[in-house]
Amino acid sequence: MPLQFAPASDDALPLYALSKETLADWRAGQTPQARHWLDMLEFSAGIGEVALVPDKDGAAAFAVAGLGDARARARGRFALAAARTKLPAGTYVLHAELEGDDLNEAALGWLLAGYRYDRYAHAPRPGARLVAPTGVDAAALEIIAAGEALTRDLINTPSSDMGPSELETAARQLAADHGAKVSVTVGEALLSQGFPMIHAVGRASPRAPRLIDMRWGDTGPTLTLVGKGVCFDTGGLNLKPGASMGLMKKDMGGAAAVLGLAHMIMSLGLKLQLRVLIPAVENAVSGAAFRPQDILTSRKGLTVEINNTDAEGRLVLADALALADEDCPDLIISMATLTGAARVAVGPDLAPFFAGDEADALAVQSAAHQVADPVWRLPFHEPYEKMIEPGVADLDNAPKGGFAGTITAALFLRRFVTESERYMHFDIYGWQPAALPARPKGGMGQGTRALLAALPALLEL
Repeated sequence: MPLQFAPASDDALPLYALSKETLADWRAGQTPQARHWLDMLEFSAGIGEVALVPDKDGAAAFAVAGLGDARARARGRFALAAARTKLPAGTYVLHAELEGDDLNEAALGWLLAGYRYDRYAHAPRPGARLVAPTGVDAAALEIIAAGEALTRDLINTPSSDMGPSELETAARQLAADHGAKVSVTVGEALLSQGFPMIHAVGRASPRAPRLIDMRWGDTGPTLTLVGKGVCFDTGGLNLKPGASMGLMKKDMGGAAAVLGLAHMIMSLGLKLQLRVLIPAVENAVSGAAFRPQDILTSRKGLTVEINNTDAEGRLVLADALALADEDCPDLIISMATLTGAARVAVGPDLAPFFAGDEADALAVQSAAHQVADPVWRLPFHEPYEKMIEPGVADLDNAPKGGFAGTITAALFLRRFVTESERYMHFDIYGWQPAALPARPKGGMGQGTRALLAALPALLEL
């Protein structure tokens, strides 16, 4: 079932979404029978609480769903979505004292709560459907939900079926759907075309590394999205322990995120020129693997000492960012599941980001709050620049000491954006560790809805 709203129906059942603050006043307007029924069920409007209220003949008259109190809503997102899987199959019409951003969040959350990853095993979807609430742009919300579903599907697919070539296929399919153009540089051609670090990271795998380059639009401001596409990360010769390798199918989460965002941008027909760059590799172990203490020369000409082969994401992004920078677009944004330090700093729910321009940072932060896609700004802290300079080469891919790992990784990437004035970087997790409303356990987009909402301010659309 696609993530879409139900068509209007005469048989649709009213669904009253009630907070603890509005419950008493709403109850006062109901029949004694309805009040008695809800008392018997001990309905208190907590998040996730639902009830069907019968009419005098015993048929369902309406449904109610709890939105909790202000404190509970502040501690989570998508309160209405918690009701979707608990309601009986059928079509519902929302009645709620919601408007603006709150109404949009409720409607989008309902759509996202219908996502299931069922490529390998049947995963029943909730049978409760919602007519698009009055006051929302239903078509836009369905597009956003579809972009998020694309991101989740790509991340959830195991690496056996989502290597560099399969990621290329996904990008080509997206381009075909929207009339975009794609060019791909594969294998040894990466060396002749000037992408030595992408080649170095991916050369140990029998699955050839590649750089995917997609373009769409011919008018308006220019935006380049760069997504880390490490389809599986063993850590290379600095081999990860088994526990750390278990979720490495999601190490292409940055690529999945920018493809999901690209779907949103193209489907909405935003008046901009979009470029998407994805270095797609598998960081494997073989005799061809790059080694600790190797020194690589990047596309930009900067040399990089390898002090940990498990810090490979910044290497492939560096060559892609150097290519992006050559066009001097109005804005470059990179997205990557880049550092464990980011998770230590902010956990799995927040997407830390870096922005050199204050107005850009404020635009993203404001949009993130508006669309319930939380982000947290971290600094390009200049005094830490010396931490990424090893002395024997221009840059160190894994500074010793472990301090400020997220910041030093971002500073490393910024060294490859020298011609373009505006650069932003998102260090996302890309994974929901435990099911929450509208977010089943598994792959998850982060920062993309915030960026989509911020684009009018970022690019003066």
